[in-house]
Amino acid sequence: MALLPFLDELNPELLRLLYSAIGMAIIVFFYYIISRSIKRLGKRLEIDAHVQNSVRLVLRVLTLIVVTGVIIVIYQLPETWFIGGSALVGAVFGFGSSQTINNIVAGFYVLASSPFRVKDYVKIGDLEGQVEEITISYTKLYTPSFNLLLIPNTQVMSSRIVNCTHKGFIEYVFSLSLPHDVPYDQFVRECLEPAMLEFNKKHNDKQLREPEYYFESSTATGRSFKIRVFIPRGEAKILYNLQPELANMIISRWDTAKKKQAGA
Repeated sequence: MALLPFLDELNPELLRLLYSAIGMAIIVFFYYIISRSIKRLGKRLEIDAHVQNSVRLVLRVLTLIVVTGVIIVIYQLPETWFIGGSALVGAVFGFGSSQTINNIVAGFYVLASSPFRVKDYVKIGDLEGQVEEITISYTKLYTPSFNLLLIPNTQVMSSRIVNCTHKGFIEYVFSLSLPHDVPYDQFVRECLEPAMLEFNKKHNDKQLREPEYYFESSTATGRSFKIRVFIPRGEAKILYNLQPELANMIISRWDTAKKKQAGA
């Protein structure tokens, strides 16, 4: 009870600041608790990662609304304050926050249009990776360099998007070009097909089916093939490890065939 007279003696501005700090602490505490609960519940019920991400995004927006409401109530901001400060706010948005506002709008557009979901493997312009999170301002990708890349949602919205995830699997295609030192039939028979068969047997528990290959082009310097591998959705790390391994298996067999061809 002795605390109340002490609060009454405080400067009104200090009192408002104290109430604001307490209010923010309570809001942050409940935000943290609810966010952790969503994560745990999602894991326990095996809720899709994209749904969890959307719920967390809604929680962030609601938290911002509550924070704004608390500040308005504590400081008793009159309507004339908003009208009088509209020009200043407009200037701030125009010069300092236009990119942020655009990112937020783009973020909601990405969520609403759903060109991809969390844990999908996508190519956005020249960038590619597994979608780890879609926030209000950024889309986070787990890239082939094993790094987390933040892409502004305005860039996502204005870029060409290729979703490589279909029916629960990453269908990843990469090109492989080799010189003409080994005849085409021999290359397919002794290099491509045996390497894919060996790869499939070794990693049968990690993929949907045996890799596929397609002839792409032939130039004066060599032939180019498209190789497609199938990795379970959300397992980009496995993809990043296995794709170079398959390429190395094919190249290793090509080196052996080349030596046999040279010695013939």
